[in-house]
Amino acid sequence: MARTLKSTPRRDGFRMPAEFEPHAGTWMIWPERPDNWRLGAKPAQEAFTAVAAAIAASEPVTVGASAAQYENARAHLPAAVRVAELSSNDAWVRDTGPTGVIDAQGRVRGVDWMFNAWGGLDGGLYFPWDQDDLVARKVLEVEGLDRYRAPFVLEGGAIHVDGEGTLITTEECLLNPNRNPGLGREDVERNLRDYLGIERVIWLGRGVFNDETDGHVDNLCCFVRPGEVALTWCDDPADPQHEISRDALARLRAARDARGRRLLVHRIPQPGPLFMTAQEAAGVDRREGSRPRQAGDRMAGSYVNFYIANRRVVVPLLDPATDARALRILRRLFPGREVVGVPAREILLGGGNVHCITQQVPRGARLRVVARAGRRAA
Repeated sequence: MARTLKSTPRRDGFRMPAEFEPHAGTWMIWPERPDNWRLGAKPAQEAFTAVAAAIAASEPVTVGASAAQYENARAHLPAAVRVAELSSNDAWVRDTGPTGVIDAQGRVRGVDWMFNAWGGLDGGLYFPWDQDDLVARKVLEVEGLDRYRAPFVLEGGAIHVDGEGTLITTEECLLNPNRNPGLGREDVERNLRDYLGIERVIWLGRGVFNDETDGHVDNLCCFVRPGEVALTWCDDPADPQHEISRDALARLRAARDARGRRLLVHRIPQPGPLFMTAQEAAGVDRREGSRPRQAGDRMAGSYVNFYIANRRVVVPLLDPATDARALRILRRLFPGREVVGVPAREILLGGGNVHCITQQVPRGARLRVVARAGRRAA
């Protein structure tokens, strides 16, 4: 029986492993809300199915679906994908699901963060979010894993770790007063140390331009192995993303990780820029309490929003002009995994991408050898 623990992961000897460490499986949530996903979420469901199938070739996948959508999800998803009835407000399990932590004995537990829909009543994306705040607890019950309930707001997409004590995040998100008003940088860092077992925080400034999550780092920058990161990059000085990426690169080059290493930065070209069409916006229902979708909205497209599964890396395909280049770079960075692309514009139209709709459950055993190929920065 899963327990709710009164301690903290750090006190109990647990840490958050890197995404490239072994997984027991992956969780996703079936999309359905018509005020976020166009045309009754049917195109998004097709895209989610493609992501689930791509991951299922590498590790077990579970998809949570509402009672109303259970049969539809089961009919569309591959037979190898487990479907579990699970209520939620939307489909962003990276942010609503649990963050897995492990200890030296291979035990796995989960951190259940407080969730307020990316800002609550001060800039949040929808109301209510009560069912989303229960998702992590439900997932941990299904998995039979003990639970730490963190006493502060945090989304899984706001953090990336190297598994060796280093975490990267953005000031735009974690220092935003619409998450944890009254908490300063030192308070946030202390909470991250206590609940993720990390030693050092590397602070980037802003996230990808116009990212409605208030700058989640998983859309901007992530670890590909200890000491190496992938960074969304823009060469056009007239594009707002150019200065954001330049600032992030400067901070990353000036930083040291928890083991004293300089970081090697691999630049991944941004797609587009990409904008929502009038036809796409017209397919989204309007509802009080939800963020409206408008024709001409710039979308925060990024190839860094990929997911590292056990034997595969699943990458969003977003722009024919840059897809092939992004895939070439990522294939060099992940020589031990198959890098596969999935059409992902429908996911982006909802406000995120492949990494945002997935959440790994750690297996509990660390990789003994981390591949060091790809040391030349892109």
